Amino acid sequence: MENSNQGAPAQQIVWWGLPRQSPHGLMARLCLAMVATAGFFYVNILPALVDGLVTGRAYSTAEAGQIGSANIYGAAIGALLAVPLAGRLPWRWCCAALLCALMAVDFASALLTAPDWLVWIRGGHGVLGGLLVGIAYSIFARTHQPAQTFGVLLVVQYGLGGLGVMWLPNLVPVFGAEVLFWCLMLFSGVSLGLLALLPDYPVLEPLQVRLQSRSGGIAWWPLLATLAALFLFQAGNNGPYAVIMGLAKSHGLALDYITRWLGIAAWLGVVGAVLVIVFSGRAGRLAPLTLAMVLTVFATWALLYAGHAGLFAAANCVVGITWAFVIAYLLGMAAEFDAEGRMAALAGFASKMGLASGSLVAAGMVGDGGAASSAYVAMLWVAVGALVLALLLAAGPALLLDRLRAAPAERERSPSVSVTQEAADGAAKAV
Repeated sequence: MENSNQGAPAQQIVWWGLPRQSPHGLMARLCLAMVATAGFFYVNILPALVDGLVTGRAYSTAEAGQIGSANIYGAAIGALLAVPLAGRLPWRWCCAALLCALMAVDFASALLTAPDWLVWIRGGHGVLGGLLVGIAYSIFARTHQPAQTFGVLLVVQYGLGGLGVMWLPNLVPVFGAEVLFWCLMLFSGVSLGLLALLPDYPVLEPLQVRLQSRSGGIAWWPLLATLAALFLFQAGNNGPYAVIMGLAKSHGLALDYITRWLGIAAWLGVVGAVLVIVFSGRAGRLAPLTLAMVLTVFATWALLYAGHAGLFAAANCVVGITWAFVIAYLLGMAAEFDAEGRMAALAGFASKMGLASGSLVAAGMVGDGGAASSAYVAMLWVAVGALVLALLLAAGPALLLDRLRAAPAERERSPSVSVTQEAADGAAKAV
């Protein structure tokens, strides 16, 4: 049961002379989303970053790609390091220090021009950013309806990332590749200012549904099932996405048509994220999650017939919406199985590893692509299998959380225990 202060007005405490926001209001969620996005905004503008280094500094595509990859692998390491730290350090000061460090590294990146040095510099940037994201995710877990906060996060990512990809490539010829790093510095600076508006989010605040167990407050079986579903769903989606252009070309589609609909599908991710904000907590978790994941499975299967231009466009648009929708729900679910929020940080690591593994497997199966349509067919069936398994794994934890939501009286009678063992055992049968 949500605590009685949920609807309370914004706190009167001030930080740096600014009023702090209501902890579970939209503005607070937006500030949290901005802080988390600052840790990996380079991922959202990665095409512009790689292209900018090629055109602005005459790097080879391989060199620019290595720099971007170092950033992402560093982020995965940072996300893993955040797991034992989340909930045990003063999160506000940690976030402020990490944001300042990110700006310092971006400043150094703008000055250094040797690609070998940038690989190491951006790898360190990734570790810092991954730590920031992990700590921010642990705070997401302390909000009411964490899925809504993750929905706001995806709106920020898709919206600002789309603008960055559209505008930054046009600025590089005028201001040089350095403008990419100035942009990242600006984003971190704005996020540092928004950090001042956030309340404290204490660990012991009784936020919505929490599962308690003998192992210290973490409900392990639904958490592990959710993490596995998150990994497989990210892998099953990012695998085809990583080679989608080669897949479409192998079916004879024109490059202009491919890029146009991929761009539209990316922007439609905002729709999926907004749907999470609107419907999270109102329609339960099992029904909307199952519907969205089933649609993702069928849309991925439909890519087997990508030679039909309209079907290719429709399938990508559906995945664009459902991908953002499901990820927000799964991240929110992971956040609800640990009161301190450390598992939300672990969910961020599982998500990144799924993205990396999906693209690696897909690229390995397809090889150099070309007209080898049979390789694309096999890759798509593997992706479909991963998505179906993700659906089966996610069903049990979603059902468990829905049963908790339907039993507020039981939670009131046992405020320190959010669910009876019978409810947990009954929901476990769904996995």
